[in-house]
Amino acid sequence: MTDHSDLVPAGSFCGRLIAACPDSWAAYTRHPFVAGLADGLLPEAAFRHYLAQDYLFLIHFARAYALAAHKADTLDDMRYAAGTLSALTDTEMKLHVQYCAGWGMTEADMAAVPEDPACVAYTRFVLDRGHAGDLLDLYAALAPCVVGYGVIGARLAADPATRRGDGNPYDAWIGVYAGDDYRQVVRNSIDQVDRLAARRGGDARFDDLARTFRQATDLEVGFWQMGLNAV
Repeated sequence: MTDHSDLVPAGSFCGRLIAACPDSWAAYTRHPFVAGLADGLLPEAAFRHYLAQDYLFLIHFARAYALAAHKADTLDDMRYAAGTLSALTDTEMKLHVQYCAGWGMTEADMAAVPEDPACVAYTRFVLDRGHAGDLLDLYAALAPCVVGYGVIGARLAADPATRRGDGNPYDAWIGVYAGDDYRQVVRNSIDQVDRLAARRGGDARFDDLARTFRQATDLEVGFWQMGLNAV
């Protein structure tokens, strides 16, 4: 199985962006942090630090989709961005808080955590690309997170070496990103990028968009490493 899994069609714009940065993509989707999720041996301190920072990350991601709604020039694009924003704030963040409660972390605890430099670097990069560029630039910066988590979840769930069930404290995390609901999120994101690329000259701008995608992917690597460095 490739690192795209079956989620990302090779001919899609996202598939082409991934193919343009194979080393960065592999470093992200096969990072030692991910390996620790698969075998259940990731130190709890690393995961707890990641969870707290991911809460802050989601807040900034919600801001990025609010910016996408502002940047939209069609009602369909506005609805897609607004729907994603609503899903983040009304559903995903609530689920995140419930999940973190199982690790003894309250929402107040997470909100009070100082933002790690890795989180600052990644989220501000995404917002900067959105402010400086157009809607396609912004979605190129958002795509590694949305698509990559789906690819990671699908690969881990399909790998017989992955520990599943009560023997792995991170099994629920794997289940979320391997689940049908999240797979649909990924497909919707890939389709949206394809539509924008067709309308906004994606082929002519491919090198610049691929650079943005690679930089965001590298920042994902830094986000995983941030968790490991907390141990």
